[in-house]
Amino acid sequence: MDLKDVKIGVIGLGYVGLPLAVAFADEYDTLGFDINLNRVEELNNFKDSTLEISENLLQNALQTKLTISADSEDLSKVNFYIVTVPTPTDKNHNPVLIPLEKASETIGRVLKKGDVVVYESTVYPGVTEEVCVPILEEISGLKFNVDFFAGYSPERINPGDKKHTVKNILKVTSGSTPEYAKLIDAVYSSVITAGTHLAPSIKVAEAAKVIENSQRDINIAFVNELSKIFRLLHIDTDAVLEAAATKWNFIKYTPGLVGGHCIGVDPYYLAQKAIQVGYNPEIILAGRRMNDGMGDYVAQEIIKLMVQKEAKIKNGKALVLGITFKENCPDIRNTKAIDVIKNLEEYNLQVDVCDPWANKREVKDHFELDLINEVTAIQNTYDVIVLTVAHKEFLAIDLKQLKNKNAVVFDVKSFLPITEIDARL
Repeated sequence: MDLKDVKIGVIGLGYVGLPLAVAFADEYDTLGFDINLNRVEELNNFKDSTLEISENLLQNALQTKLTISADSEDLSKVNFYIVTVPTPTDKNHNPVLIPLEKASETIGRVLKKGDVVVYESTVYPGVTEEVCVPILEEISGLKFNVDFFAGYSPERINPGDKKHTVKNILKVTSGSTPEYAKLIDAVYSSVITAGTHLAPSIKVAEAAKVIENSQRDINIAFVNELSKIFRLLHIDTDAVLEAAATKWNFIKYTPGLVGGHCIGVDPYYLAQKAIQVGYNPEIILAGRRMNDGMGDYVAQEIIKLMVQKEAKIKNGKALVLGITFKENCPDIRNTKAIDVIKNLEEYNLQVDVCDPWANKREVKDHFELDLINEVTAIQNTYDVIVLTVAHKEFLAIDLKQLKNKNAVVFDVKSFLPITEIDARL
């Protein structure tokens, strides 16, 4: 396959797939495919609810080389498939590969001789060749590395980040044969301005992705533990981190809630595979336990402060600022702000949640919460205010106007002026 003959198909048009499809459409005829009819309709009307792609950029792409469809028959025109579907975990933190398996079945029905299938969804090492490829073979009737070829190129999208966009992040690539590894690398290199790194095997590329976020998870867990210790010692954690960061090789992580579709999920994929081969991953799972418990811990610390200040708890009113998993982004997947909210409700607090970025309907569907978009008109109402997400809009809120007497203000993100808060992590 020559580069001039490449026709791209991106399966899954979420935070990862859409920016990738738009990027490839600069160079190649590109089909963006998604089974969500509402998502396809909004994109064809130049609207992106994830806010990753501007209306003008999407319109330009759709008027040139990008097509967006929910018809799987359109995938038959493609010869270079890229799978970017979600890979979540279930309530027991076990990997859920169903979206990946369904995407593989869809591709298998249209796969042709000479086609290439590249997976970007986060997985544990071995999933591409041991789970996905057998499905492609069974459905298509074709033989792997004879009739079709595969690769893995881990996604590195950072939702809400307008600086580190898909073209500006170095891309790891891999392929199932040396020749097709070079082809896959060349295809990505043609649109990724930051360059590529060709890994020696698909499993190496899969492992590289899953440890990127596992490393971050463990480092944040360490700082979260430090925060708990320093609170008991009545030491300001942020001040400690500022002082320590003056050393040239100190990496400054900050405490907080660890959610989202990557850091809060990927370590479980690696842990699951480790357990399968007979190893108990102690550090990885300890980090996960620490970070998964931070919502409960924050709520308990808030209640302690409310007791100390004699703030009203039973039937009191709480305001939580932020429901998305990170700042300046509408993504609510695996958000840990909900843990704080649910814990406060267990103390019979009436909780209002304000988030100017989140979609009201999605929040209602996922959490049965009625979101409010702004709080400026509500005065002297709240017995506790908790900032869980550092949206830029929250800096403009006059907290003094919202607080009742003896109210507690807790800043999870160390985002608000220290003079306006009672405590922070």
